[in-house]
Amino acid sequence: MNLAEGVQIVSLGVLAVMMLGSALGVVLLKNIVYSAFLLGGVFISIAGLYLLLNADFVAFAQVLIYVGAVNVLILFAIMLVNKREDFKVVPRMWIRQVATALVCFGIFALLGTMVVTTPWAISTETAVGDSSIVRIGLHFFSDFLLPFELASILLLMALVGAIVLARREFLPETELEAGETESLTLPERPRDLITTGRGDSTIQ
Repeated sequence: MNLAEGVQIVSLGVLAVMMLGSALGVVLLKNIVYSAFLLGGVFISIAGLYLLLNADFVAFAQVLIYVGAVNVLILFAIMLVNKREDFKVVPRMWIRQVATALVCFGIFALLGTMVVTTPWAISTETAVGDSSIVRIGLHFFSDFLLPFELASILLLMALVGAIVLARREFLPETELEAGETESLTLPERPRDLITTGRGDSTIQ
């Protein structure tokens, strides 16, 4: 083993520990803002793994799209939603937590078994010039065009939902119509009143 292989192995171990630790923090932390920041750590770790695989274009796309766009969009959605009250305690919450842990462990075991049993054909050849970018572009707009467009539509829906939740106007208390339940209404926060200096007139 030479110095380059040793550096790659150490880098792989550091990135793997960072990715797994950040992923566990995303799931286990109760503060959703911290979870969103740790999600950015997961994305950065994956970009580092792409660099170790000589996939520089995919690594930069990972940072630009997921860290610079998706993760920032999630943070804006979390911070702009005016949550008024904390979540209520769900009875027998430990049952759901145990079920979630079992499902996650099963998925992890399935993926680990697939990784160990699959005969990977690892190529040591480095892509010359822009051939890797050209191949990715051809696959994006031929074989994987439908998933690519569905992912863009999903992100657009998330953006529209965040804007709708963030720009809710204050509605006065009104009587509920027939068939409407209180659980379907969203709690609103009144906007501050700004005085204009012209008598008692105010601007909302």
